[in-house]
Amino acid sequence: MAKVVAIANQKGGVGKTTTAVNLAASLAVAEQRTLLIDGDPQGNASSGIGLERGAHQKTVYDVLIGAASFDDIIKQAVQFKHLAVAPATADLAAAEVELVDQPEREQAMRHALAAVRDRYDYILIDCPPSLGLLTINMLAAADTLLIPVQCEYYALEGLSQLLNTVRLVQRSLNESLSLEGVLLTMYDARLNLSRQVASDAREYFGNQVFETVIPRNIRLAEAPSFGKPIILYDVASIGAQSYVSVARELIARNSPGTHTQPTEHGERPGSEQPGAQPIDPGEAPLSDHAPELADSSASE
Repeated sequence: MAKVVAIANQKGGVGKTTTAVNLAASLAVAEQRTLLIDGDPQGNASSGIGLERGAHQKTVYDVLIGAASFDDIIKQAVQFKHLAVAPATADLAAAEVELVDQPEREQAMRHALAAVRDRYDYILIDCPPSLGLLTINMLAAADTLLIPVQCEYYALEGLSQLLNTVRLVQRSLNESLSLEGVLLTMYDARLNLSRQVASDAREYFGNQVFETVIPRNIRLAEAPSFGKPIILYDVASIGAQSYVSVARELIARNSPGTHTQPTEHGERPGSEQPGAQPIDPGEAPLSDHAPELADSSASE
């Protein structure tokens, strides 16, 4: 049975789609049967993995409104033998309106996924940068949530709203939803601000933060324009090696009794693998940490 991981953050530009595409590719390279679901009407995960825009007769939109099943839309062996993709187009934005009057509207994705879960090891869902009905559907269908956090000012501030939404989903739709982890993206070790955001995230989330951080990398930024994941575009780049390390961590987190393996990209040798963790509603709002970053940014 697949582990379903929703990759979400309502802030745009945090590396959410980049993470979905490259983590899916890295898992596939590791011979994990992987399904990448593009749950964002922008369709960037679909094009970023190499699918041609506008070439899909049926998409995730059709699945959500009940006009198709995942068997009808999944593209098999996309770039890699073990990678399948469920594409999306701008039509997906209309699903929020069309689902409004439907019974169990928040469970549409969960019901549709039930038919294909046993075919994969991992299902990754690229969520839209909002907390609307589409994202609620993805969270209701997921086992865990992976949150990309950009290492820049105010990066932590919006997480309080996301975590509050997750708690609402837990209470009413999906009580087993837990936090897979927080992934630090766009990290620049030269900047005090990046180091401060990383420190604050680790202080707040503890071992739920992935040991590997995703650095700023020009090759990583270029890859989507060529319709390739970074591991195909430039396997030797630090961006590619970092996502391979994240995939290794994810696999280890879901393999009982294993530990993080040391790498040259930020993992600490010997650290315990946390696995998915419950989300504690008793923590102080993350926005309380954001003003502390102002002083550090002044020293750049």
